[in-house]
Amino acid sequence: MSDKGMLQREMLIGGRPLIMETGRVARQASGAVLVRYGDTVVLVTATMAAEPREGIDFFPLLVDYEERHYAVGKIPGGFLRREGRPGEKAVLSARLIDRSIRPLFPQKMRQDVHVVATVLSVDQDCAPEIPAMIGASAALTLSEIPFAGPIGGVIVGLIDGELVINPTVAQEERSRLHVVVAGTRDAIMMVECGAKEVPESVVLEAIDRGHQVVREIVDFIAAFREEALSLGLASPKIEPVFPEPDAALVSAIKEEAPAVLRQAVERCAAERLDKKAREEYLEGVEQELAARFLEKYPEAGAAIEEELAAVEKAVVRELIQAKKTRVDGRSLKEIRPLKIEVGVLPRTHGSGLFSRGQTQVLSVVTLGAISDEQILDGLGIEETKRFMHHYNFPPFSTGEVRPIRSPGRREIGHGALVERALEAVLPPEEVFPYTIRIVS
Repeated sequence: MSDKGMLQREMLIGGRPLIMETGRVARQASGAVLVRYGDTVVLVTATMAAEPREGIDFFPLLVDYEERHYAVGKIPGGFLRREGRPGEKAVLSARLIDRSIRPLFPQKMRQDVHVVATVLSVDQDCAPEIPAMIGASAALTLSEIPFAGPIGGVIVGLIDGELVINPTVAQEERSRLHVVVAGTRDAIMMVECGAKEVPESVVLEAIDRGHQVVREIVDFIAAFREEALSLGLASPKIEPVFPEPDAALVSAIKEEAPAVLRQAVERCAAERLDKKAREEYLEGVEQELAARFLEKYPEAGAAIEEELAAVEKAVVRELIQAKKTRVDGRSLKEIRPLKIEVGVLPRTHGSGLFSRGQTQVLSVVTLGAISDEQILDGLGIEETKRFMHHYNFPPFSTGEVRPIRSPGRREIGHGALVERALEAVLPPEEVFPYTIRIVS
């Protein structure tokens, strides 16, 4: 952005001021905002590549949540005394933002988009992931990047039977509910929840209450963009243009492919083919169809693959709606076979093998002394962690070949999901003074 001054506006969320400004820092980014909530300050930027990435079939969005130890007056641990790879909390916060904004980009968009939330100052009573989410929404809204936002986000707690927006640390300690609600004015985009056996009706009420505040945030950001645009601090939106496949090709596929794929899908359901056999069979059918169309349209390989996938999806959906049958032959009320085995490993503290259909999970538990707690070096008030669940997804789980590296964002996110589900029912440290680690 050019030097055109600065815009700063304020609103109240949960009884505390949220101040948003643009035009002072990060002017080279497509969109940038500095968000202050209480004494928490987060800089959020959004940038987009000039050209689409070739040879991919997904939208390359990357959200980075950068924790800086100076935000809480700490020097990082370790030999180098500087921040390294993101901690678990940073990964989970990045995933929280990603899930909230990803559905609002054009489906066929292939330009890299990078959202960076840098936490500059932390007031523990104002969780930084919320101003980071709001800032991501605002930065994208101010930029030229195609984005069907804005969105807003809040945390809803339940203290003494009352719903509270963005509870403080003291309130969180007494809260029986922690639900993050993100959405647009018209729809909820993302919900993440943890609770201590709270009735479903209360959770729904909390989501509705959160969405009411989200609407206020959305209106605030929309008005902020209009004012920024008039000052030259926001950019007109790019109208994305995506190449359309040959109309004759699409017509030919829609005429010939549905009957063939319908017959193949119905065979899968009738014979109850397992996942591997079903995938191999359907892939063979699609390859035969693709070969026919490639003879006439040799340059349209990617378009043919995309159109055939769309037809298969429509056929499977039709089978479910019309015949109330899934592609593996199960009815809508039928679950896959379940099997549980315990004590499968002789020298571990505890082990269990859970199978649901062809999905299997081996979980192994280890008990340690309290001194075995994980030491946390993040921005939160927690310094140790007594219960850990580490989730792994090796490539052989899906029959793939790829190198095994350190846990990715997805593995960290799924492990945290299990932790949240189990924490509420674990005995307290006074009753059960052990460190618990589960590896799945």
